[in-house]
Amino acid sequence: MAEKPKSLLLPFVAAALFAGLGKMVFQKVQADRAARKTMVLGPVDDRIRQQLSDLVRTPR
Repeated sequence: MAEKPKSLLLPFVAAALFAGLGKMVFQKVQADRAARKTMVLGPVDDRIRQQLSDLVRTPR
């Protein structure tokens, strides 16, 4: 008969790794959906925020 494995460390590490990767993928999918919904491409710095504010407040 086959011998039992002496250590269960490898299966637990593998399970933790796959769980962590799955969680990261799930968070990325949620972030992509939220970004698509709000049409935000990325973080907006102060200079871009000021330009957008000026653009919106300027009378046409």
